[in-house]
Amino acid sequence: MMHRPTDEPMRPHPHPVTGAPAPASPWTGAAPAASPGATGPALDPARVDPLVLGALLGRHGWRRRGGATGHYSRWTPPGPGTTPISLLVPESRAFPDCDDLLGEALTALARCPAPSAREVLVGLTVPSDEIRWWRDTPPGPSATATWTAQEQLRSAARQILLAGALAVRGRARYHGARHRRQAQALLNGVLVAAAPGGRGLTAFVPVEPGRAVTARLYHALYATREAVDYQRATGRHDAFDAAVEAGASRELTEALIAFVRGAEGAAIALAWAPAAGAPEGCAPRPEPVEFSPGDLPALREAGARYLQDEPSVPVRLTGAVVRLRRSGPRGPGTVRLRVLAGAEVPHVRVALDEDAYRTAGYAHLHGLPLRVTGRLESRGGFRRLTDASEVVPVQVDEAERDRLMKSLQENLGFFGEADGPGH
Repeated sequence: MMHRPTDEPMRPHPHPVTGAPAPASPWTGAAPAASPGATGPALDPARVDPLVLGALLGRHGWRRRGGATGHYSRWTPPGPGTTPISLLVPESRAFPDCDDLLGEALTALARCPAPSAREVLVGLTVPSDEIRWWRDTPPGPSATATWTAQEQLRSAARQILLAGALAVRGRARYHGARHRRQAQALLNGVLVAAAPGGRGLTAFVPVEPGRAVTARLYHALYATREAVDYQRATGRHDAFDAAVEAGASRELTEALIAFVRGAEGAAIALAWAPAAGAPEGCAPRPEPVEFSPGDLPALREAGARYLQDEPSVPVRLTGAVVRLRRSGPRGPGTVRLRVLAGAEVPHVRVALDEDAYRTAGYAHLHGLPLRVTGRLESRGGFRRLTDASEVVPVQVDEAERDRLMKSLQENLGFFGEADGPGH
């Protein structure tokens, strides 16, 4: 039986009370909770919705202990042995002392050592959807997860989020190197908190711009769960084909395999930012999506099908030549282009005949982009262009040419004649 994780401090990020920055990777550690000595909240009580505050307290395990019905409610921290503290939260802004009560509640939260207090403050400061992962794994010393299991959880959670962001950019059975830069940009503001024992993880995804990611991930996870059930019951893969439109992909199945592998069970739960409500087409309070080791064969088969069935893409792209390589002074060769337009991948390799290779060398020497038509192959992650034709330099104005030349000169190894295999 799986248990929902309790709260844990999140990774360093600007303190919601003091505003002090604490930069760190969102996936490599946790930070201490809000310091008990913090003075006065930076949050303006006049901008805090008491209903949102109450919803966040309830979500993060705070217990409602009564209060004056219709006027205010009293909340205490979760867990045994917590610091004796209680918050008075008004039921609405209709009362003249609403701002005073909210100000006192925010100050008490800032001083409260309970990790959940910091999470509530973050939810108020940056309205965020929450995604929780947790796994049942064999315990290590003192009932904690091993370091390897914790790293596996973080890596899998990061992959699952990225799969959702890739699906926002476009539906595909296999994304490969496509859309990566734009997808990662959608995740820049994500904050992460680890549960005690290392078996759980929570990501706080800001509604702006992350709501599209969490909504897409909601549909993709449920579609994948249904497809796994269908495949296990019938042996057929039809549901996985249909799940692609919901956001399923090889990236998601691979991430789920990494998430489940080595665990007795695993689950993912989503909770929407109270201030924003549920996205259109999503359940207001989604049930956790659970996976087990018995699902792994179906996920592996689906991932292999997604990889095999994704077709190559005809493109006409423009790129700056950053590397040229061939085995001798004459004959065909391979060039590496930094893609400027025509395909949503950062770099591609192109095999060229002798004349086209000479054209690419001319373009490089004169700081000109190269335009080429071909097929972007799914094998290798859409990093290779085949059937290259219409290879021509592109004329650009003087300022743009100087900029390209400066960028290219920052790279070493432009020419790799007789240097062995290229990238």
